[in-house]
Amino acid sequence: MKSEKRAKTAPPTGEDFDLIHKTTLLPPLPAQPPGTPWPTQDWPQAPLDPGVAEKLQPLLDMAFSEPAPAAIGETHAFLAVQGGKIVAERYWTGFNRESTHHSWSQAKSITQALVGILVRDGKIDIHAPANIPEWQQADDPRRAITLDQLLRMSSGVKFAEDYVDAGVSDVIEMLFGAGKEDVAGYAAKSALIHPPGTAWSYSSGTSNLVARAAALAYGASGEAFRDFMFRELFGPLGMTSASPKFDKAGTFIGSSFCYCTARDFARFGLLYLRDGVWDGRRILPEGWVDYARAPTPVPATERLGYGAHWWLGMGGPGSFSANGYEGQYTVIVPELDLILVRNGKSPDAQKEAVQDWLGEVAECFRV
Repeated sequence: MKSEKRAKTAPPTGEDFDLIHKTTLLPPLPAQPPGTPWPTQDWPQAPLDPGVAEKLQPLLDMAFSEPAPAAIGETHAFLAVQGGKIVAERYWTGFNRESTHHSWSQAKSITQALVGILVRDGKIDIHAPANIPEWQQADDPRRAITLDQLLRMSSGVKFAEDYVDAGVSDVIEMLFGAGKEDVAGYAAKSALIHPPGTAWSYSSGTSNLVARAAALAYGASGEAFRDFMFRELFGPLGMTSASPKFDKAGTFIGSSFCYCTARDFARFGLLYLRDGVWDGRRILPEGWVDYARAPTPVPATERLGYGAHWWLGMGGPGSFSANGYEGQYTVIVPELDLILVRNGKSPDAQKEAVQDWLGEVAECFRV
């Protein structure tokens, strides 16, 4: 797999976080082509450009070969949408268009959409201190952390995002151990180790704090919040397969758990590619998608950029993506009016190879 060289940033300062959102030039988001129906009921389809097909076919044949290729592991589903139409679709043995797939951390981007809907309705302010009840003591420095800083993974709160070593992993303990019945309560116990807004650190605990803050802003959790998700997001898009999971405290586990078909992940991607508008209805507030893809400074060790609960750059300059453990990806490439969905089971050691494979797939469409 090709590895792309990326410019590395110097360690960010607080001023960087304030300035970057205001100065970044983002590529325009394309409109739905005239005459192309929205896929609320079913996806329109179109033939793949022959030049694209010639380059894409070997990559798909490799990914779907049996046994699974050692380089990238199992690819269970692949979908390419261009111009609002499915142009390529393929499934591993035993999977089909009705099969649901684990979102893992793609749920973080869904959580970002839910916050956007609450912003649209005037129920939440991302630049105000986040509503985290455990942090509200007058002498608690965490009470100043804003929802924006949580969405940008720059809260300064400690959290060990380790998917292998249970002995040091906060995320394993939160999702499957002592924290599983109240994921946000578990995450809220984390100590502040950097001044808010001065350091970036990826954290699933952060996303569950955001999910609970969204429920508090909405005024309901559990089944009532699930109803909100379907009424305001999944229902309008036709995401009938969406299956969000909640803990016993009633919090949507917004870090990790929302199962969907590949086609429904593509619907979610199309909402963002179309600037938060679906079939004439504004689902996300104006500017929310730009907020999601405006870069946050990240450490030099990160091969991808980061926005606000969305990753940046996997499909080339200007692209952004919802990324999940074991190779779950929804990649949006505005320049090409393109969405790529890949679901599968790839060990963490193969993550970069899968990302490079998706980068090569996107390159096939640059004819």
